[in-house]
Amino acid sequence: MNEIMAIWAEWLRPSAGLPTVQWSILLAAAAAAGHLLQRFTGLPKVVGYSLTGALAGLAGFSGAAWPLQGTALFLLELGVSVVLFESGGRIALRWFRHNPMVLLQSLLESTLTALAVYYAMRWMGVQSTVAEAVGLIAMVASPAVFSRVAMDTRASGPVTERAMVLSTLSALYALTLVSARAGVMHRPHTELSETLYPVAVVLGISFVVGAALALALRMALRVMSPTSENTSMLLITLIAAATALAAHFGGSAPLAALLGGMLLKQLNPRPWAWPRQLGTAASLLLMLTFVLVSVVAAKADWNPAVASLVAALVLARGAAKVVGVGAANWRSGTSWRQAFWTGCAMSPMSSVALLLVQQFVASSLTLGPKIAGIALPAILLMEVVGAIIATFAIYRAGESSRPSPSEGLQNTATGELRG
Repeated sequence: MNEIMAIWAEWLRPSAGLPTVQWSILLAAAAAAGHLLQRFTGLPKVVGYSLTGALAGLAGFSGAAWPLQGTALFLLELGVSVVLFESGGRIALRWFRHNPMVLLQSLLESTLTALAVYYAMRWMGVQSTVAEAVGLIAMVASPAVFSRVAMDTRASGPVTERAMVLSTLSALYALTLVSARAGVMHRPHTELSETLYPVAVVLGISFVVGAALALALRMALRVMSPTSENTSMLLITLIAAATALAAHFGGSAPLAALLGGMLLKQLNPRPWAWPRQLGTAASLLLMLTFVLVSVVAAKADWNPAVASLVAALVLARGAAKVVGVGAANWRSGTSWRQAFWTGCAMSPMSSVALLLVQQFVASSLTLGPKIAGIALPAILLMEVVGAIIATFAIYRAGESSRPSPSEGLQNTATGELRG
């Protein structure tokens, strides 16, 4: 692909630069692939987006240098921030007062996931610092992937809502811990105060930026309609400003957006419909993040040793999430069967996990590449396979209004025979 780009560069002089042409064509191909995959197989569009990006990355696509920086990093943070803001806006804190077992489920599954992956990596011979970082990354599920899966399958019900809440809370924990841990991972020994201080700083700065975002939007909603197109534009631009400010002052941009959504929900508890309001612009931004993640992750070094580590990570992570959700399911409002499918629905990893890897790579030139060598292949695998598992879980839980993928294939085959 690099040779093809070099040939194009000799005669092609676009006004916005050759990378803009490359990304435009790649996103167009991803949009078509996602549509066709859903139409003929019933799988969610995100699988098509991820496969297109993975193929481009394996072919040597040069439009996303690793580690990310500049515009590419900002767009990834913005896409994640938009999703987490919308996800945070779904969570009413008073719900945890009436149903504290949900919060216990979240804490238990996240803790078990981090511990299970850590000990699995140590058992495979990975050094402790790298294993700890990989465990923290594996903790997070992907609200972005799951929200697209739920949207494409038209899912609604207790499993869908519970999986979305637990995925969002896992992102909250992981963003806080990784943002704090990345700053002190180069120190061989850290005291408790040295560990807690970075956590407090990251949470404090992110909370202040998120609170400013929530208050600005709350004042805007007093005079603007929630369904207005201008409100959607105001929302995206304010999230973009908060993304830049949070990172500049030492906080976490996605964490600030998540906290901002949660705070706005408390200030304005009326139901929202943010996905419809944000419209095509947010959908394009979200598709860009899926493609960008798969392009970057596909460039990782694949070898038998890495494959065994990734397999151990995926198995330990999947088992821990199912066990964690199920262990705290008593009196949480869902059946044991629903708890099992909820744990399965939390399989995807994507953009949030990539941002966590980015933080470790940026903070350590020695440990960062080792962490990325394990985490990037796992992210690519679980962006695709995790989306399929989440889709299957939604169908098995009976919460989709669309026909299942197997039924879609049967209908397609029947239509071809009739034709």
